[in-house]
Amino acid sequence: MMVVVDRLARLLIVGAASVMAVAAMPAASVNDAVVAGDGFAPHLSDYGFFADLKRERPADRVMPYALITPLFSDYAEKHRFLYLPKGMRAGYRGGGLIDIPVGGALIKTFGYREGSAYRKIETRVLLHRARGWEAVSYAWNEDGSQADLKRAGGRIAVQFTDAAGAQRSISYAIPNQNQCKECHALAGRVTPIGPKARNLNDGHQLAGLVAADMLDKAPASAPHLARWDDPAAPLDDRARAYLDVNCAHCHNPAGAASNSGLFLDWDRADGVARGIGKHPVAAGRGSGTAGLVIDPGKPDNSILIYRLSSTEPGIAMPELGRATTHREGLAMLRQWIDHMPHPSN
Repeated sequence: MMVVVDRLARLLIVGAASVMAVAAMPAASVNDAVVAGDGFAPHLSDYGFFADLKRERPADRVMPYALITPLFSDYAEKHRFLYLPKGMRAGYRGGGLIDIPVGGALIKTFGYREGSAYRKIETRVLLHRARGWEAVSYAWNEDGSQADLKRAGGRIAVQFTDAAGAQRSISYAIPNQNQCKECHALAGRVTPIGPKARNLNDGHQLAGLVAADMLDKAPASAPHLARWDDPAAPLDDRARAYLDVNCAHCHNPAGAASNSGLFLDWDRADGVARGIGKHPVAAGRGSGTAGLVIDPGKPDNSILIYRLSSTEPGIAMPELGRATTHREGLAMLRQWIDHMPHPSN
């Protein structure tokens, strides 16, 4: 289901970019004073990001986008949008985060399919203000007509059909405002983690943003991530893309897990720093009975697999954002480790 959703999203984005290049967007416009001001609006509608809030039809200068390899969030279907005020463009900065100027915003809605119906659960908003990025969540009402400020977080019972067609029930966690910082903190400051050029560069989206006058350039040589579930892509590229998106926002030299010495950036050259043959620094019971972060050829003796398999607090990784195991992603990573030559062979 996730693959189908992402492909549909990309088709919609390509079409949207073409339309934006030749015609005006809807007349509705974003309330820049609310986006750039103090505090947070009580309702999602107060920002004006959507010309039709219930259907999530974007307003002027609000561009939908999709990630090549998305972060796993309990099989949620996510709708992502970038907003830039008129006259502003994001800056291309190599394969990393596009440089979104002050006044811009990122909007991401989480929802689930219940039968044929899509239920919106939560929308997270990142606002780039003069004092830095600020994050907050909005919880949707039952009929999906409005979402209300939820600074303290909360839990919502959700039933859905997962990617394997199985019926699932979870207690979905809306993070409180402080928890947003646990994933979005880089060198002590809140920052976006999703819209990196390498994770947008699917052959259409970067060019679409340039055509919409929302990105300054898109070099033909721009790097790109593999899609984690693309069987035609090299297994090593898929695994490293998955770990980059799901883990590297903390596991990097400036991230919250920098003291672990485990750095999972997609282009990290040092195999030991990426966990291959690496002994844990201070994993405690998070190691289980495994001896190495990644034990080549032995996924069952790899701490990485143990922690990604678990849903137990204090063991599970990532620590936030999931209450289920991503079975398909885990199977791919097990295959990746299994195919690594073991030093004793």
